[in-house]
Amino acid sequence: MKAKAKKLSDSRIELTVTLDAKDLKPAKEKAVAKLAKELKVEGFRKGKVPAEVAMKFIPENDLNAETADIAVRTTVIDAFKEVEKSPLVLPSVNVTKYVPDETLEYTATADIIPEVKLGDYKKLGVKKPESKVTDKEVKEVLENISSSFAEKKVAKKAAELGDEVIIDFVGKKDGEAFNGGSAKDYKLVLGSNTFIPGFEDGIVGHESGDKFDLKLTFPKDYGVSDLAGAKTVFEVLLKQVNEVKKAKIDDELAKKCGPFKNLDELKADIKKNLAAQNEHKQNEKFKDDLINALVKKSKVSAPEILIDDQMKMIRDDISRNAASQGMGFEEFLEANHETVESWEKEARKVAETRVKASLVLQSLAVKEKIAVSDDLVAAKLAELRDVYKKSPEALKSLKDPNVKIDIKNRMIIEATLDYLVKVNS
Repeated sequence: MKAKAKKLSDSRIELTVTLDAKDLKPAKEKAVAKLAKELKVEGFRKGKVPAEVAMKFIPENDLNAETADIAVRTTVIDAFKEVEKSPLVLPSVNVTKYVPDETLEYTATADIIPEVKLGDYKKLGVKKPESKVTDKEVKEVLENISSSFAEKKVAKKAAELGDEVIIDFVGKKDGEAFNGGSAKDYKLVLGSNTFIPGFEDGIVGHESGDKFDLKLTFPKDYGVSDLAGAKTVFEVLLKQVNEVKKAKIDDELAKKCGPFKNLDELKADIKKNLAAQNEHKQNEKFKDDLINALVKKSKVSAPEILIDDQMKMIRDDISRNAASQGMGFEEFLEANHETVESWEKEARKVAETRVKASLVLQSLAVKEKIAVSDDLVAAKLAELRDVYKKSPEALKSLKDPNVKIDIKNRMIIEATLDYLVKVNS
């Protein structure tokens, strides 16, 4: 067998493979054995016809076609190995020449893992962000705690900013209600900026039982193209106004939050937790910044098939999230002011970035010989079995060898990231 590679792009090649009589002989023997199983020859049981007898009864065209098919299937992967390339999917094959028992030539086209040329990964010039806890952050947490202990009471007054209102509303464009623009018994805190500009301010001053229209124009950069910059009318029924009285931020509130003697102890605990959270965020951001810098310094391309796989994974994650909220994929996008087109555009960017990052980290792991021991993988599997002990399906999946390989690969990537952090700190 001879194989010659032609580069179509950084991540796609075409092989021209030539097989000679020696290569075709075993393929023909397998073809005869396969076709003989279906022969009915007098004096022999079905499936027991000897090869030398079967040869006389198998139609020549059938035998040639089966031989060619087997010859291609049994040699195509070896052909890629010969040129030291790994196809990401089953190659697309086209037979260009076939002389039975003498020669067979075919082309095999496939996406491959592209060659990665790593940049200087020990001098990426990325600085780890400082992790600070500001008084403003502590104050925001205290305000949230105060709100969680707030008292609400029905108020017989005009709605004000800070009040909670319960409303029914229908949004219309050109006299027709539009998707995602209607709700009943919707609870809204005025001043929370949940709705488009003008909606919440338009409710201020109205009382329970009021029916009114709000003529509003959607922002020009709104996520749903049909509504971006559109003039609309919201028909609103204000059903109830709740006056919200936040709990006073003092020692008594602190005691309600846990084993704290006073407000100072609560503040210290909040600061400690915020410090841990901020440190984790900054560490993750540092890793992301390092990866992005390494991708920029390296030469790497993202195969379309891997980008498509990543986009499917992203969509599956969104679909699961949407399903948990009783929505379909497109409904979820609409609720978040996105269209399928705008989502695909952004998701593709994210997918391409992920693919390039993965390929660069894999290349770095190989270069620095970063590995994970079987003992560590076994320990991780044991940990996961404990986490999923109440989920039979998840436990079953952990027995799949491919899942074990996937877990090991992820652990190697994590170890590689740790290495990247170490040499750039």
